[in-house]
Amino acid sequence: MIPLALALAALVGTVQAGATVSLPPKSAEEILAMIARTEVRALSGTVQQTAELGLPEAPSPGPGITPGSGTALEFLTGSHTARVYVDAPSKARLQILDRMAERDFIINGSDAWFYNSADNSATHVTLPRPTMEDLEAAPSKPVRPGLPTPEAMAGRFLEAIDSSTEVTVGAASMVAGRTAYRLHLDPRSTETLVDSVSIDVDSETGLPLGVEIRANGQAEPAYALAYTELNLSAPNAELFEFTPPPGASVTEKTLPAKPLPPAMPMPEADAPAPPMFSHGPSFTGKAWDAIIALPAGSAPPELTSNPQLAQAFQPADGGRAMTTSLLSILILDDGRVYAGMVPLDRLESAAAAG
Repeated sequence: MIPLALALAALVGTVQAGATVSLPPKSAEEILAMIARTEVRALSGTVQQTAELGLPEAPSPGPGITPGSGTALEFLTGSHTARVYVDAPSKARLQILDRMAERDFIINGSDAWFYNSADNSATHVTLPRPTMEDLEAAPSKPVRPGLPTPEAMAGRFLEAIDSSTEVTVGAASMVAGRTAYRLHLDPRSTETLVDSVSIDVDSETGLPLGVEIRANGQAEPAYALAYTELNLSAPNAELFEFTPPPGASVTEKTLPAKPLPPAMPMPEADAPAPPMFSHGPSFTGKAWDAIIALPAGSAPPELTSNPQLAQAFQPADGGRAMTTSLLSILILDDGRVYAGMVPLDRLESAAAAG
């Protein structure tokens, strides 16, 4: 997990925990093992998201649908509802339900579609065909880790568990009509903005059903993501087929057939911090206190020129900054970027040292 991922991911869902229920007691280790053994590879459901990060509410994107920084900011404010359909390893559909329109993200093998009913526009992306290694690994992978689902978000935090995190078990509850165990992840750091992370885990399958992130000094969850409805049977195959409606404007794109760079994990609590900017992105600090740093020229121009983002960034010494209850981002005038789940002054100190 990297701190910047929270800001750039378009996440949907919120924790809808009902009355507490009685389940056989399990230790944190046993619940973590359940998650690791989950065999859910197909599902359909409704996810709901709420974000109270202290950012100004961003309007839904207008013309076009290809995800970008503006879309990411939209999903870091307010509440959103979406439908999710998955038939792993190569079929997935996300329907974002706007007030007066619908946006669809569809993956079917090597084809990906992004459609916005508001202006009848579509983008068709031809994806690189999977390698034999990808196909052999597919059965062991979780449900569409790239989709904005509770299990994807939970996975980032679970992968980062080390000595910097205390893991405990909370009260069981109901999520999307299913009984769930609750894991609590509590940072041992006093420097991070994160107070705690809670993950609701399906008692039958081990599938993460919801994630709740609390910020220091904030009564309500700063970010919450969960299923409100869930069906674990395979969706109808027709849901993954898409034909642009009559009159739709279609843009064609092809992704290069080369592997994407691996995600950078959160540094372990006892690992030495690598030198800044030695090989592209680098970390200073450790675990929950980690700060990711990108070298000069790395900042995408739309981060400060996009009208939706301009209201979230404020002037800072040598650049512009966005501060929320969970995340801080500092963009310097030379294009260097610093981000972390830490206060802004930590980023400014890292920038000065760099």
